[in-house]
This record gives sequence, structure tokens and C-alpha cells, in this order.
Amino acid sequence: MEHAVAQRGKSPSQMPKRAPAGALYREFFSWVETIVLSLVAVSLVFTFVVRIIRVDGDSMLPTLQNNNVLLISPFLYEVEQGDIVVLNSHEDEKLYIKRVIATEGQVVNIDFDSGTVFVDGVPLDEPYINEATALRGDEPFPQTVQPGHYFVMGDNRNHSEDSRFSSLGQVAKQDIVGEAYFRLLPFGGFGKVG
Repeated sequence: MEHAVAQRGKSPSQMPKRAPAGALYREFFSWVETIVLSLVAVSLVFTFVVRIIRVDGDSMLPTLQNNNVLLISPFLYEVEQGDIVVLNSHEDEKLYIKRVIATEGQVVNIDFDSGTVFVDGVPLDEPYINEATALRGDEPFPQTVQPGHYFVMGDNRNHSEDSRFSSLGQVAKQDIVGEAYFRLLPFGGFGKVG
């Protein structure tokens, strides 16, 4: 005959209760589901509502510096004259960042002797540039902006490849990725782009 030895200690009612295995699995999968849904939501936001880009180059000096990090919004955006936009370049498959100088139907002319840019015969007030426009490009002036297109230029006019050059030319509406509206980095320049 065998004898069972009773352990001293806590009675079964005093022992900590373990969650059943099914409850642990449900809790684990609940966390996994939350993480996956959060990643999908963040991915959708950064694809359709806002994107982060890094400025590469000096064509937008002094407004934007090389390596500035910006938020751009492609969502429900209507392009306006003076906006800073990010656009696709079909020539080299890069994103460019430029300022919209004129919209469809407007006439752009540049007096290269004075460096003044005119839109519909009115000289632009351009406090955002450091030097007058002297770089000619290979496009003829004056020119009328085609329907569904925009004429863009970099703020660093004499160091920018933009709509003055046939390699970029006037930019089609569908090539505008979005408006650059907020600078994230550097922290010293944190805030609205403009």
C-alpha cells in the first residue's frame, strides 16, 4: 500500500490562480492585433495624409537648407501661386522641391538684366530670394503656363534647375506630390515653411 504525503503550506484556496491557457493566447493575440492595426494606420497616414521628406541640395536657399526634414501634405491639396511644392521629375525619377511662380493661364516673363520675374506683367515681390534672377535656362520667355501645369522656380535662382529648363519645364498637376508645409529638422528651424 502506498502512502500520499500531504505538503505543508498553503491550501488550494490560498494558491495564486493562473489564467487558463486560452486566456493567455487571447491576450497575446489582442496585443498583436493592436500592434498590427496601429502599424497599418500609421502607414496609411504617412502614405495618404502626410509624408516626410529630406531636402537634398541648395536650390531653395535661403528658405530651405540642405538636409532640412519636412512634412508634406498630398491630401486634398490645391496648388496656389507662392506655395512650396514637392514634385516628381520624370527625367531622373527624383523628387524636387520648388516654389510655384505661376499657375495655368498665367504669363511668366523674366527680365534677366534686372533679374525681375513678372507674372501677367506684374513684378513679383520676392523677399525670399537672396540674389536677382540671372540664370537663363533654355526655355523661351515670355511663356504662358499650359492648362493643368505650373511654372516653378527654386528660391536660389542662380543655382536651381527649374521650369526655365526644358529638362523640367512646366510641371503637370499630377506630378505635384504635395505642399511642403512644416519643417521638422533642424529643431532651430522647427515650424511652418514659408
